[in-house]
Amino acid sequence: MKISSIQLHVLQSRLDTPFAFSQGWVDRRSATLVEIRTDDGITGWGEAFCQGLETPQIAAAAIEHSFAPLIMGRNPLDTETLWFEMYHRSRDFGRTGAVMAAISAIDIALWDIAGKFYNQPVYQLLGGAMRNDIQPYATGFYRISGQNEADRLAEEAIMHFENGFRAMKIKLGFGVKDDLAVMQAIAKAMQGKEVELMIDTNHSYGRTEAFELGHGLAEFGLRWYEEPVVPEDIAGYAELRQRLPVPIAGGENAHSLYGFKSLFEAGAVDIAQPDIGSCGGFTAARHIHILAQAFGVEVNPHVWGSAVAQAASLQWIAALPITHHALFARQPILEYDQSSHPFRQHLTEQPVKMDAGRVSISDAPGLGISVIDDTVNNYRI
Repeated sequence: MKISSIQLHVLQSRLDTPFAFSQGWVDRRSATLVEIRTDDGITGWGEAFCQGLETPQIAAAAIEHSFAPLIMGRNPLDTETLWFEMYHRSRDFGRTGAVMAAISAIDIALWDIAGKFYNQPVYQLLGGAMRNDIQPYATGFYRISGQNEADRLAEEAIMHFENGFRAMKIKLGFGVKDDLAVMQAIAKAMQGKEVELMIDTNHSYGRTEAFELGHGLAEFGLRWYEEPVVPEDIAGYAELRQRLPVPIAGGENAHSLYGFKSLFEAGAVDIAQPDIGSCGGFTAARHIHILAQAFGVEVNPHVWGSAVAQAASLQWIAALPITHHALFARQPILEYDQSSHPFRQHLTEQPVKMDAGRVSISDAPGLGISVIDDTVNNYRI
C-alpha cells in the first residue's frame, strides 16, 4: 500500500458574535485539514491545530511544500519511520508551532488509514482501550465586551450545569482583580452544586501576577491552573508549582517528546496538556505519555479544533494510561469547548455528543468518523 494523493482543505468561517480570550479577539474559526488517500482506496483524515489567533495557511504551506513531497508514494503504515523523517527534515526550521502542527495532521491521517486497513479503532492500535467513555468538561467563559462580565459569566456557569456538565474551565487573564471577581461570582452561582472548576489564563501574566492570582484562587479547590506564564518561562512554571497550592497545568504550546522532556525535567507541571493536533499526532502523543509515566506526571490532553481533532483526541484518551494508579484513580476528562464552531457539529456524520454526562468513544475503524464533503466545500477558502 502506498500514499497516492495528499489534499489540503483550509476552512474558515466568520463568527456572528466575536469573543475574546486573554490574547485577543476571535472573529472567525479556522481549520487546516489534510486528506490522504492510498492506492488501494483507503482515505485518512488529519488536522493541524490552529493555535490561538494563528492563520490556517501556515500549517497548510508546511504540509504542501515540505512534507507532502517527502511522504508521497510511501507506505502509510510506516508511522514511526515517517514521523522521524518529517521531524529530522524540519528540525532546523520546525520543532514547534505550525510546522509541528503540520506533522501532527499528517500523522493523524496515517493512523486513521492504519485503523481502516486493520479494521480496528486507533485506540486498539495504540494498545487497547483503558476506557470506553469519558466525562466532558465545558470550556467557555469567553468575553464579549472585555472586563466586568462576572454576572454574565456566572449565568453561563448555571447554563452549563443545567446542560449536564459537572466540570468547567473558566477563561481568565483579564486582570487579576477582574479574574477574582469572575471566580467569586461563579463560585456563588455554583454553591451547593457538585461541580469541579479549572481556570486558564492563556499565559497572560508574568510570575508576580500569576502568583497573586493563584494565591487568590486557593479557596476554590481548582483541579488545575492552566498556562499561568508564557510557555518559554519553564522556570516560572516550576517556581509557581512550588509556591502555589493549586496544581499547575500546561503543554498545549509544547511539542514532541523533546519539548515535554524539558517540562518534565524542570518539574514544571503537575498536569501535562499536549494537543494531538500540534504535539506531533498519535506517534508523538504516545512518546509523550510514556515519558510522562516515567516522570510521574498526569496527562490530560488539550482538545481544540474541528470534529476531526476531537475524534483523534477521543481515540488517544481511550488508550491513555493512568499515571497514579489506584482502585479509584482520577481519570482524564475531555475538553468540550462551548464556543461557536461550525466545523464541529456539521463536519462529520458522527459529531461528538454528551449523553447523561458522558461522551462515548467510537469503536469504528480508524478515527471512527465520516467527513461530510458538502461541509468542507462550504467553508473552504
